[in-house]
Amino acid sequence: MKTRIGKLVWAMLLIFAISACSSTQSLQEYYVDNADNPNFLSVDLPVSLLNMEKADLTEDQREALNSLKKLNILAFKITEDNLLEFQKEKANINAILKNGKFTELMKMNTSFGKASVRYLGDDDAIDEVIIYGDSEDKGFMLVRVLGKNMNPAKLVQFMKAIEKSDYKGEGLGEIGNFLKG
Repeated sequence: MKTRIGKLVWAMLLIFAISACSSTQSLQEYYVDNADNPNFLSVDLPVSLLNMEKADLTEDQREALNSLKKLNILAFKITEDNLLEFQKEKANINAILKNGKFTELMKMNTSFGKASVRYLGDDDAIDEVIIYGDSEDKGFMLVRVLGKNMNPAKLVQFMKAIEKSDYKGEGLGEIGNFLKG
């Protein structure tokens, strides 16, 4: 009887260990793993640094802005020496974003390159928004937008307002320079 219970306990532990291990890295793990990589620029910013207070926003766009709390930004700038690593890291991010946890909200073309907006959470109360953009000559940027009860429809309007605005990354320091360059 004891050996049967022992085998059952070991089998349950093995199943738990296997299910706890995921072959796909989470976005948070990706940020942490690459924060100290010299090819990456990693910045955590409060949303207030966007300096959008003076922007001509609608009430819905302002409400969307006010639901945002923090931005985690990870950028990879291409150089002649890191082109292969750029391709590898771009593939890693695409694998993470396509793992089914994220819902695609929109795609857009920007002055930086192609971008997509995805989110985690419920349709009416988003936990996290992921903005990913890449350019074959500049690199890529991954932005995690953390907030409280973010509304997808209002966020789309806000993203379109930023896209149409002449905002060039003022207030973002090195990330702003990355966007301009």
